Amino acid sequence: MAVEDLSVDVHTPAGPVQVVRGVGFTVRSGETLALLGESGCGKSMTAHAVAGLLDPVAEVTGGQVRLDGVNLLAIGPRARRRLAGPHLAMVFQDALSALNPVLTVGTQLAEPFRIHEGMSRRAARARAVELMERVGIPEAGSRADAYPHQFSGGMRQRLLIATAVALRPKVLIADEPTTALDVTVQAQIMDLLAELGGEQRTALVLITHDLGLAAEHADRVAVMYAGAVVETGPVAEVFGKPHHPYTQGLLASVPAEQHRGARLRSIPGGPPDPGAVPAGCAFRTRCPLARERCATHRPALNGTGPGRAAACHFGKDLADA
Repeated sequence: MAVEDLSVDVHTPAGPVQVVRGVGFTVRSGETLALLGESGCGKSMTAHAVAGLLDPVAEVTGGQVRLDGVNLLAIGPRARRRLAGPHLAMVFQDALSALNPVLTVGTQLAEPFRIHEGMSRRAARARAVELMERVGIPEAGSRADAYPHQFSGGMRQRLLIATAVALRPKVLIADEPTTALDVTVQAQIMDLLAELGGEQRTALVLITHDLGLAAEHADRVAVMYAGAVVETGPVAEVFGKPHHPYTQGLLASVPAEQHRGARLRSIPGGPPDPGAVPAGCAFRTRCPLARERCATHRPALNGTGPGRAAACHFGKDLADA
């Protein structure tokens, strides 16, 4: 899947506000791409735009999302629904609100097979039970008749993953899939996603602000700031030697065992209001490298090395340092 120059506006009483600004990235079969950044940087809005799940107040104003040569933003709602499941699926952050509270989990898991593959009720239920077993739900045969609120948070997240991967999608978008879970369950969920991706060669887009999660599970990373991608590259290389001051600040702010008792580092200031992003580089008001041209010229996402790119006037300097 390739996302090219994606832009999204949110309509407010004061007028449209651009919350996603020219975002682009690619993710290949069997690969995991982590979309990183602070809360409010546009990660989830990007994911919802790609999946065709924007709220009515939001609107895609430009760009393309290409999957198997088809621009998903140029086809109608009916065609998008046909693609949902077999081609593109999404795991949401809050499993309890994403699952239907008045239907049993077996009914919900069977629905994709009945809609897309025309299975009988009995055959679809059997596949649903198989899926529940596959994602580690104990006593799946009897628990298929239970409702979402009767499962723990970790089990509900497994059910949501089972629903998303039922039809073996080519691309799976996971939006903060482990935020509300404890560390042990987080690891189990991420191992499950990795296992399913390895078996089915699914391309995984992992939306997160957890740098440790990205370091452990992603192949490549795209770092977002103020609605735009500011750095991309293989995760080990980006974390080992970032080419953008924002990425440097994020990594420096992670607590380290060897600095126990020392004052935690942070990036000064805060992200700009989406309706008042400063001219030039959006990060310049917080950046230690900011110079005069940063206030007048917005840096493009340019190559800084093999497989690397950064939207910084000094990206090459950081790469060569």
